[in-house]
Amino acid sequence: MTDSIQDLAKALQRFADERDWGRFHTPKNLASALVVEAGELLEHFQWLTDEQSRNLPDKDKAAIATEAADVLIYLIQLCNAMEIDLIAAAQGKIQVNSEKYPVERSKGTSKKYHQL
Repeated sequence: MTDSIQDLAKALQRFADERDWGRFHTPKNLASALVVEAGELLEHFQWLTDEQSRNLPDKDKAAIATEAADVLIYLIQLCNAMEIDLIAAAQGKIQVNSEKYPVERSKGTSKKYHQL
């Protein structure tokens, strides 16, 4: 079982290589597939109230888990194709967000940084 982003990226690369899918895995195609899968994930929440979205039955959660996995898979493949260190990028983004959204000004509000 894979236990890191790097292990998962290697497993996904092997899977694609075994099927000779590399020629289809261009950054544009992977980004497109990522957006499609994100839309499929969102479909599960369409028309639900906030409360309903927090209290889904197990079968719905399982379907959402499948779509979330598809989103993750395409994101990892996109980053791999573009030689982006996803963990480093996320850590950098957390740092940027912590500067844009200091706790003392952003706690408890959904306002954008320029409205704080």
